[in-house]
Amino acid sequence: MYGQRLLGHALVHLVAVLLLGIAAAGPGKAQVAVPAPTPERVGNSGASLGRVIGEVTVTSPAAKQIELKRDGGGTVTVLLQDNTLYLRVPPGETDLKNAAKITPAEIGVGDRVYARGRLAEDQKSIPAVAVIVMTKADLVRTREHERAEWQKRGVAGTISALNQETKEITLSVRSGEGTRTLIIEPSQQAVFRRYAPDSVRFVQAKPSSFSELKVGDSLRILGEKNPAGTRIKGEEIVAGSFRNIAGIVNVIDVAAGEIRMTDLGSRRPLSVQITSDTMLRRMPATKAATPAARTQGGSSSPAPGGRPSGGSTQGAIGGGGLTDPERMPVLSPRELKPGEAIIVLCTVGTDPTRVTAIVVVAGVEPLLGSALQDQTQVVGPWNFFDISLP
Repeated sequence: MYGQRLLGHALVHLVAVLLLGIAAAGPGKAQVAVPAPTPERVGNSGASLGRVIGEVTVTSPAAKQIELKRDGGGTVTVLLQDNTLYLRVPPGETDLKNAAKITPAEIGVGDRVYARGRLAEDQKSIPAVAVIVMTKADLVRTREHERAEWQKRGVAGTISALNQETKEITLSVRSGEGTRTLIIEPSQQAVFRRYAPDSVRFVQAKPSSFSELKVGDSLRILGEKNPAGTRIKGEEIVAGSFRNIAGIVNVIDVAAGEIRMTDLGSRRPLSVQITSDTMLRRMPATKAATPAARTQGGSSSPAPGGRPSGGSTQGAIGGGGLTDPERMPVLSPRELKPGEAIIVLCTVGTDPTRVTAIVVVAGVEPLLGSALQDQTQVVGPWNFFDISLP
């Protein structure tokens, strides 16, 4: 979430400031002023100006331009003018009092940029009146802080009930002691978001509300628990509807971006679409072996993520290294072989025989254990939520 939330939320508040004009004052600092707009600073009409937000992919100070990958898709060239104002702001800022003046040479690849100006008719370029930057280094530090916060104060589970009158959410949460119930009371300032179709990334989550929640949704909540641990005051609430499917690969059609597999749960054929956004990973043998050993009578202590680790296929899946697939080796579709076992995370769609993969993990045979020999076992619910941390 750190990308759009930190940059988008903060810089939306800055739009009004830019429309009123910005005057620099003091060494290296920008102070907000409210003089009438001038053509030199904001153009003839502030209302006619456009804006773009995205990540820097190419910098060309000598050519006086930078390339952005826009949050909404596509690319745009930001044309740097002699009178362009350049400011760097820390992530999360909602005004310019802590902004620092910078030069174009200080903008780097990976930085997040908000550019204000007259967007060309073809939407491909924008001569910038102002360029506001959040550096990649600052965003990484903020991301790590947010990740730590979610790991410390975040809870994930499945919605089992919704109280429309009190707006309270009942969450079923799996732990080492089994399934427990947690009541979520959203705060008055609670931020609701919903994962976009075919994505579990915070940066792509959309603004949402209590009314969009559904029983059965997967949900992650950030907030403060009461001393008994039975209730939590929700600050951020992110929900989504997903399917977790284990199966055996039958055919890999690289050209079509398709994996045809047999779903171990239903024992029916399933078409899995692979896109440029699909995360493909192979679990290292050492990671897969540990939870597999537990299912064969090893330790029954809670595994990382608070899920039971012994006694069932479901426990193996929930308690293994799959909670962090981003750290696994990247997998090419050409490396998959017929007969391999894979686990797929996808959104709930309208066609149960065809899904678009968000995550595909191979090398999971030890995790599935006897399910590969006895396909009457149904793979239990399993959550990839850890990869969606900021």
